[in-house]
Amino acid sequence: MQGLLQRFFSLHRPLLSKLNELLGEYNLSYSLWQVILYLKNNQPSSLVDIANYYDIEKPSITRRVHRLEEGLIVKTISGKDRREKIIELTEIGEELYKVCRERITELENNVVRDISENDQISTFETLTKIQKNITNEKEI
Repeated sequence: MQGLLQRFFSLHRPLLSKLNELLGEYNLSYSLWQVILYLKNNQPSSLVDIANYYDIEKPSITRRVHRLEEGLIVKTISGKDRREKIIELTEIGEELYKVCRERITELENNVVRDISENDQISTFETLTKIQKNITNEKEI
């Protein structure tokens, strides 16, 4: 179907702007939120794990983590290998996650308010398939 990707990209920017506006109230951005979200689901984790998950360069993650450390949102913990930096959320980070998750859920509910549950499920499944196709294309 022609235009599907264009439609997706036309949604991406406005949604990202809304997320950044919401997260800005907590001195966060979506890129910082990605680290918090990853840690909430996978902590403790290395910077390499996070970079690989989001398919971005490690220096980008290092800068994000440094900002989160300055805000006392994440902390470094001892790992098996001293060369590998392992991080986890602090108590402040855990509380911040809860507050932001609640606000983001409100935004998500508002964005899909007039869309049936079946359509939401179908869209979620379709986006998952597209993501898998993109990932598999990289491996070829």
